[in-house]
Amino acid sequence: MRQGSGRCVRAGLLGFCLGVGALLMVTEETEAAPAGKTPDEFEKTGFDALPGWSDDDHADALSAFLRFCRSSGTLLSKGPIRLSAERADEICKNALAAEGAGHSAAKTFFEAEFDPYVIDAKGFVTGYYEPELAASRTQSDAFPAPLLNAPEGLVQITRSNRPRNWPEELSHGRQTAKGIVPLPDRPAIMAGALEDEGLDLVYLSDPVEAFFVHVQGSARLRLTDGAAMRVGYAGKTGHPYTSVARVLVNRGEGTPEQLTMTGLRKWFADNPDRRDELLGQNRSYIFFREVEVEDPKDGPIGAAGLPLVAGRSLAVDLAHLSIGLPVFLETSLSDVKGLSDVEGLTADLRRLVIADDTGSSIKGAARGDLFVGSGLAAGRIAGDIRHAARMTVLLPKPARSERGNR
Repeated sequence: MRQGSGRCVRAGLLGFCLGVGALLMVTEETEAAPAGKTPDEFEKTGFDALPGWSDDDHADALSAFLRFCRSSGTLLSKGPIRLSAERADEICKNALAAEGAGHSAAKTFFEAEFDPYVIDAKGFVTGYYEPELAASRTQSDAFPAPLLNAPEGLVQITRSNRPRNWPEELSHGRQTAKGIVPLPDRPAIMAGALEDEGLDLVYLSDPVEAFFVHVQGSARLRLTDGAAMRVGYAGKTGHPYTSVARVLVNRGEGTPEQLTMTGLRKWFADNPDRRDELLGQNRSYIFFREVEVEDPKDGPIGAAGLPLVAGRSLAVDLAHLSIGLPVFLETSLSDVKGLSDVEGLTADLRRLVIADDTGSSIKGAARGDLFVGSGLAAGRIAGDIRHAARMTVLLPKPARSERGNR
């Protein structure tokens, strides 16, 4: 939800996972299409026109889709494309009927309930993941870098609460007895601006690792006592996000191809004395909360409030697509090393994914950020996914009772 301009702020609990590949992305804002109208950039097509459609594991895709049916009110609950409660119930009833009946039944469900529309726009996909790191509940020389809880009074700025002359670039602030005031930015927090407020949640071994957790918006942690812990997005200072990789590119210290997450890590390792200056170029700062881990196999929580599914969850722009829509993703990852280390990903990727996350760096109808998984292997792959893609969104057909009137 995704920290890009704030990714995976995702709008939900994880409201902020920015994709690793998105670190270098600069895209233009686009206006949302009116609800209830098929957007102009959507071109209706047929399932037989989708290369690789019949070869996908539709039962696996159905399993990912069914999360929305088991969580009341989440199907197409956010975004411009909405469903009536009755139609959502009808779709979910048929989805549940297809569960466990195999690939063919799942494929038939999607074809019966949805129409495919190619998104007629330049497509681009990046990858994001959930870090898995060593951590401690107490600060020490071995674990000096804190992740902070949200400060008291943190609020999002809206039309209704925006103070007069509030800076346009600040999306959040702090409610005080004297009104809403700006929060300190990253350089100020690094210098100790919030030090006296007792906000420390947990400590990591490296400020650079902490920064990448800010970028991802969540992490799995292994504490020094052996216990597991998950942290997720709890808010942000609201200052604009600046890609530190883009800063280095603009300074002539590398190319976008060189400054993937792996390249950035190398730069930090080679330039320890310049680390804090570069980190401070990104004024946005993320706050975290401890997230209860019900099933360690589950991914982090996305914008729908549901665990993400590795290889099946896609962060999208909610100005164009709605949470819960199936999207057929086509891209070539032939130059990405180690794909076999992550279950389900292939060099010629043609698969049905589910739009169930978002992020403020994700801009455009055909812009997606694929959740790759958790841990180091997923992180290496996610950092190298920055590829052109074609996306076909599956829009719900009218209710069966309405189809004869079309």
